[in-house]
Amino acid sequence: MEKLIKRVLVSDRAIKIIDQLKERHGELMFHQSGGCCDGSSPMCFPKGELMLNENDVKLGTIHGCDFFMSKDQFEYWKHTQLTVDITTGRGSSFSLEIPLGLRFVIKSRLYTEDERKFLKPVQSAEEV
Repeated sequence: MEKLIKRVLVSDRAIKIIDQLKERHGELMFHQSGGCCDGSSPMCFPKGELMLNENDVKLGTIHGCDFFMSKDQFEYWKHTQLTVDITTGRGSSFSLEIPLGLRFVIKSRLYTEDERKFLKPVQSAEEV
């Protein structure tokens, strides 16, 4: 059996920031913003702080943190693999990294035809 292709990855630079945030805030979760506060940036919260519902899906886990997105937005992004990275500069969101003068960003790439056959399925947030 082929290995399932992850829908969301994380850069080494972002892992270092996630570790710092875990030390301060405990367990974390991510939600891919749909354009409200900070465009379409991934937002980091203490685990359970953001209320999820049947309109959200879990794409996977990055560095021990669940990563969610709204179903509607997922329809646009389902053909791309996302990588969470970090950049300097303050975003205008409520994400935990903002006080550090940093912000999480998404880098994406289209799946190949072969990869599409082996994508890891998403879960409804209610199933998690």
